[in-house]
Amino acid sequence: MTDAPEATIEASSAEASSTQASPADVSSIATDTTAVKGPDTGADSDEGDLAADYLEELLDRADLDGDIDIVVRAGRVYLSIEADEPDSLRTLSKPDTVSALQELTRLAVHAKTGEFSRLILDIAGSRDARAEELQRLVDRAVERIDEGAASAALPPMSSYERKLVHDLVGERGFTSESEGEGAERHTVIRRG
Repeated sequence: MTDAPEATIEASSAEASSTQASPADVSSIATDTTAVKGPDTGADSDEGDLAADYLEELLDRADLDGDIDIVVRAGRVYLSIEADEPDSLRTLSKPDTVSALQELTRLAVHAKTGEFSRLILDIAGSRDARAEELQRLVDRAVERIDEGAASAALPPMSSYERKLVHDLVGERGFTSESEGEGAERHTVIRRG
């Protein structure tokens, strides 16, 4: 059997991988919010409240209007920010900006609680848009494998995005695994 080459799938600029924000003095933002909350689930609710407080103050300082919704699913806090005016959150909903704000919000929660936060932030539907981009990346990777490549490597991405990719790949009947370390961690797809 001959070894087929590995295909590397490049992301377009809109599909650029998430970048980690460097720690900043995130505890300087005061906490006061009018967030809309889902069902109270104890510690997870506290994490959501602290995150919403941080984000509400950030929106106030940026003079942006937005409603914050907190939902806890499977022990993970999901926060979403929506606005009545679709364009008012356009700058904040860019993938790199969402990732940076998510990291800053996690750091703010950590500064208050001393606990690691795994919260997920969505701004104006950015997570759904990113899921669609990941679907396109997986589709292109599967096409490359169908054309003869032994495997296809996707660009580095966050653990949350890699989890989404693993699910999408499994639905297609292929296998995937994460490889690399730190900011270079990425997913490699192979025939199942």
